[in-house]
Amino acid sequence: MLDKYPHLPLYQQLKATVEDQIDTGEWLPGTRVPSERELCEQYHISRITVRQALAELVVAGRLVRTQGRGTFVAYPRIEQRLSRLTGFTQDMHARGQRPGATVLQLECIPVLPNVARALQLKRGDRVILLKRLRLANGEPLAVETAYLPDGVCHSLLKEKLAGRSLYDLLRKNYDIIPARAEQQMEAVACPSAEARLLGVRKGSPVLHIHRTTYGRDGRPFETVESFYRGDKYVFHAELKGE
Repeated sequence: MLDKYPHLPLYQQLKATVEDQIDTGEWLPGTRVPSERELCEQYHISRITVRQALAELVVAGRLVRTQGRGTFVAYPRIEQRLSRLTGFTQDMHARGQRPGATVLQLECIPVLPNVARALQLKRGDRVILLKRLRLANGEPLAVETAYLPDGVCHSLLKEKLAGRSLYDLLRKNYDIIPARAEQQMEAVACPSAEARLLGVRKGSPVLHIHRTTYGRDGRPFETVESFYRGDKYVFHAELKGE
């Protein structure tokens, strides 16, 4: 029976009960949640009540549904603080996640107009295009497409970048150290190509991010377009009054 939160509607009581089990560690991330029928029998409530509670927990990111397998406790969303300039690999290590990457494209191409503006390059210049699927504990998290000036780091084409931090590599081999970045974010419907890579449905909510990073000399050395899974990633900012 549900009697811990008698002042709430039944579906909210079940929702709170499930959240308690997650927060106390009784249900660990990856644990399969009892079926709707099992929850109905356990708490003596209707299937409609169970469905409403589980649906709200899925939307809140506490549970995740896998077609053909059932409903599971979601792993905590990865949180990035907007006040710090870090790379993906450093973010994952800081949160106890295992970073990884699959290189989808690595080549030298003529600079595109928008990339030339971001990197302060001229028409006819060339850039290194590095497109990677970024992984956390083996699970797809983001699709990143980075552009770097060819004249600065042409030998990147010879590097094995699948499991390495780009920022660490730039620091060690090119003496390029990130000093600041300008970043723009918006929530968009995931395009079909990125949806296939991320393992989500086309049109699912994703964070579309543009970032241009500057070195200590004040010049931009990288501009990146990224699509991050909205159900796995959250950005945190601390705001202070004047």
